[in-house]
Amino acid sequence: MPNRILLRGGHIITMDPLLGDLPQGDVLIEDDKIAAIEPRIEADAEVVDAAGRIVIPGFVDTHRHTWETAIRGVAPNATLDDYFVDILDTFAPVYTPEDVYASNLAGALECLNAGITTLVDWSHINNTPDHPDAGIRGLQEAGIRAQYAYGSANTSLADYWFESRIVIPQDDVRRIRDTYFSSSGGLLTMGLATRGPGFCVDDVVRAEWEMARDLGIPITVHVAMGRLAGRFGMIKQLDELALLGPDTTYIHCCYFSEEEWGLVARTGGTISVAPQVEVQMGHGWPPVAKSIEHGLRPSLSVDVVTTVPGDMFTQIRSAFGTDRARRNAIYWEKNEPAEGHLTARQMLEIATLNGAHVAGLEDRTGSLTVGKQADIVLIDARGINMVPVHDAVTAVTLCADVSNVEAVLVAGQFRKRDGKLLADVERARVLVDNSRDRLLGAVADKKAVPA
Repeated sequence: MPNRILLRGGHIITMDPLLGDLPQGDVLIEDDKIAAIEPRIEADAEVVDAAGRIVIPGFVDTHRHTWETAIRGVAPNATLDDYFVDILDTFAPVYTPEDVYASNLAGALECLNAGITTLVDWSHINNTPDHPDAGIRGLQEAGIRAQYAYGSANTSLADYWFESRIVIPQDDVRRIRDTYFSSSGGLLTMGLATRGPGFCVDDVVRAEWEMARDLGIPITVHVAMGRLAGRFGMIKQLDELALLGPDTTYIHCCYFSEEEWGLVARTGGTISVAPQVEVQMGHGWPPVAKSIEHGLRPSLSVDVVTTVPGDMFTQIRSAFGTDRARRNAIYWEKNEPAEGHLTARQMLEIATLNGAHVAGLEDRTGSLTVGKQADIVLIDARGINMVPVHDAVTAVTLCADVSNVEAVLVAGQFRKRDGKLLADVERARVLVDNSRDRLLGAVADKKAVPA
């Protein structure tokens, strides 16, 4: 007999264009999949009362350096230039595998607590071969759906980020692929987190792109974050190297030229935008609307909890508000009424269905669709910050916060229920607190050593 769960009587926002919204309906889950979505379902199943809740697909975070959880909030006022020095050149080199494990476990639980059911873990912390194993173990134990994106080591900022001649080690990437990702059907999949032109010499760029394609894993790369990276013309360089393709996600993209937007669109690339980081750290205006104008389907990401909150509600509102501010300023100068604004429904689609598309998982998640994986979030719409609900989409995108995330299912398994994570949260807290203390001590010791 399959394990059946029936979510009864919720306001269902499917994000499936064929199903639409059900102001009151039921969702039947069988094992790990959605079996039915109807106004009323009768089935032999565990019934979960969803009345007064808004039922949505899980959020998808398409780019987060989860290893930084142990140093949450250490760089609240940082610019991007500060980040390279304060994080990548100071903390990253002293990270142990145990620190990565603690951070990925706590960080993934943080995601689940906030309704993020799918995560692209951009793991550029592989100082030793034990580091990626530790990071993957943390994701596994949390029970999140994730793409583990294997990145470079951070033992030397100069060596790895400025015209680098060091290639991510293919033997270890292959080992990780063969050990953990021999099948693509599990909760965890794999990608390659590469640095790209401007940060690496052309031979390294070619080697890393060819490595990913030889192994059959997608590529994710930061591009055009800030004016300096924009001047690199990274997309044009990748085009000249004949490396652009539909298997690549481009992160930030704040300073693309029109030519570069066209190149990404024509070659089928995907886009990840980190709105709060981009406006706060000086990357540039979040190009959510810009990418849509070029026929792309942008997604949202948190990026770094060293500097911004780790929930998707923040990213939705940051993107929504900053694009309106940008567009209003343009039309003010024209002395014309502003038009073409992003909508609340677009933002929810970007945070769910588009995210699954960018993570290469749209066939499994991103919408409440019969046959897809049961990655589902119940938002308690009875909270004082949400009542009265006039429009359910608006209630989620502009009113809800993490406190309203009542239940979270991943592949049909409750990871949060009745407002509480179904995990050993205290253990994760102790581990990440201990890592914080050890890292602060290691950084202090490093600074105390005479140059």
